[in-house]
Parts: sequence; C-alpha cells; structure tokens
Amino acid sequence: MSDDAADDASTGDQSESVDEESPVGDAEAAVPIGVKLGSTRTVISVPGARGTEDEIIRTLTCLATYEDALTGEEKVLYGEEAAAEYPDRVQFMLRSGLPEDEDRAELTETFFQALIDQNDLPEYSAVVYAIPTIDNPQGLENLTSVIEGSSIGKHLVESYPESLCGAIPAFGDDLEAIDEIFLAVNMGSTNLEASAYRRGEQLAPFTTGAVTGNEVDRMIANYVEEETQGRVNIDTQTAREYKEEHADFVDFEPFTDIIQQPGGGSHEFTIERSVMDAVDEYLDDAVEEVANTFLPELANDYMKVYQLALDRPIVLTGGMACIPGIVEEFERRLSEELNREIEAIAADQPDIAPTIGAQRIAERLGENA
Repeated sequence: MSDDAADDASTGDQSESVDEESPVGDAEAAVPIGVKLGSTRTVISVPGARGTEDEIIRTLTCLATYEDALTGEEKVLYGEEAAAEYPDRVQFMLRSGLPEDEDRAELTETFFQALIDQNDLPEYSAVVYAIPTIDNPQGLENLTSVIEGSSIGKHLVESYPESLCGAIPAFGDDLEAIDEIFLAVNMGSTNLEASAYRRGEQLAPFTTGAVTGNEVDRMIANYVEEETQGRVNIDTQTAREYKEEHADFVDFEPFTDIIQQPGGGSHEFTIERSVMDAVDEYLDDAVEEVANTFLPELANDYMKVYQLALDRPIVLTGGMACIPGIVEEFERRLSEELNREIEAIAADQPDIAPTIGAQRIAERLGENA
C-alpha cells in the first residue's frame, strides 16, 4: 500500500476544588477545560486563580451509591472515598477504557456530573476531552454522550486522541506537537496504543489489550505470592500501589510491608523481585509490539512518515510511563530491537499530560471560536 493510503484519523488523590477566585464567572471568555476520563483515574485541568498555575483535579474513576440514613435518598460517593468506604460495591465504570453499554454510560454520567458539581466547574466553558485509540464505536459514542450531556462545555466540546494530547506537554509549553511528525506510544492501564502523527493527523493507530498496566498489577500479585512462598496474598489494588510507589528502573530498592494474619497477629515480609520482574516483562512486551507489529504496519502504509518519525523523538504517555527510568529503558531496548538509535521522551507527568494537552487545545479553540 502506498504512502497515501487512506486511514481514518481520529478527531478527537481526589484533589482540591477549583479556587474560588479562578475565572469561572468571566462571561467574556469561555473557560478552557481539559478532561480525561480514564479507566483508573479521571483528570481534569482548569485555569487557576489569575496569575497562578492551572488546577488539576484527579480522582479514581469509580463510584458507590448509598442510602441516606435520615431521608432514605440515594447518594453518590466517588473516587478515593468510594473505594475506601465501600470496597464491597464500588464500581469502576471504565475498566475496558470506555463505557461500553447503557448501564456503564449512566454510571459514568453520574460520576462525571458529581465530580463537576463537587468542584464547581463552569457551564460556560470550552471542553476538550482525550479519547483512547480503541475500535469501539459504541463506547466512543457513549463517552461523547457523557461529556456533551454534562453541565459544562456550553461554549464548545471537542475530542482529540489521547496520545496526541499527551504528547503536547512533552514537546514544549504551547502546541508545538501539532506541527510535528512523530510517533506516540500510550502505556495505559487497559491498552497499549501507538500512533503516528503528521501535523495533528493520526495515522496507522494500533491498539492491543495484551500489554497493559492492569496486567502488570495482576502479575505483581502473583509474583508476590510466589516470592513469599504462598504466605502473602495481595489484591490487585495493593499490587497497583506497590507498582506506583516502588517500581523504578534506575534505583529500585527492596521494601517491606505488613499484613494482618487471619487468626490474629501480623506478618512482615520483604519484596525484592516481584515488582520489577513484572514491569520488566511489561516493557519487553511493549517494545516487542511496537517494533514488530506497529512499526511494520506503519512502514507498509506510510513509508515516508515512518522514515521521518524514527529520526525524531518517540513520545511516551500514560500511567506506566511514570515509572522512573522507563523512558530511557524503552529507548535502549527499542534501539537494540531495531538496530538503530532511537530517542524517547515524555512529559514531566505522563499520567496527567493528556489532560494538560487537552486544556491547551481548548484554550486555542475557545479563542478562535
């Protein structure tokens, strides 16, 4: 297939509330808001008080409902509070990355509006939300319905690919990424995604659910049981906390934890291998998919873009890209696999980068609308 082959391009800790002095009431200009409804966490970026940094609202993408003991009314608890207080019935609505059916779409709508209300987000706003590269038209339609049906975005609502939004902060302080030709690899909880971008146009999008952050959590749980010879069993949420707190390709150190024994007392144990064994396998698999599946497909469909993009930095985004040293290790392993020098970069905070990039797009669109 030629370089001009056609390919559909995609369009588009619970933190403190927005500061009361932020310009949410300014009727002269729509407030730019960036949104990423993620499978594990939702992140929203809004302008802070004048002259201050933007506000980042970040919470687990989950909710639990309960009955008010006095009135009998159903109430909603979301985020960390819901996960901590109602672990038996908390619901993570986007475990597959999108609200796949009407029930999950309704739960996501309830969650999103509760988050909006809690943080007093302005109705008159320009909203850009990051969407995953997933071949799921119904799920994407449901996500669009959730965003457009909320109380925000009265000025405009647009969507852009998550990996493009996440690349924007990696390239600079403005929207330089929109004018670049580059590759982006999104290391998310539910999928590994890769795309080429040619001046904002998404080319040859690739997705696999075989290499995921969620799978790393399951692997860590299994490896902890093996390493402790069956004496310790942890759930995947604890495994995720181990990964986020201790995984480090540069300076990993063994760590200890304590569990309560069923019959009373406690057991202290040390983890030396389980976390890094799991993330090491993940990175090998990610490099394998990029080198031997995504890149050959890109070269087949867009040879010129393939050649140009490999001479420029590959941008890593997503939660797994937050692990210290993973960008440099990805760069080294992919260079070895391709037998050529590869450069990789990431934003300072890859997990919130898509939301920051989405807000920058929202600001530009709001000015031009």
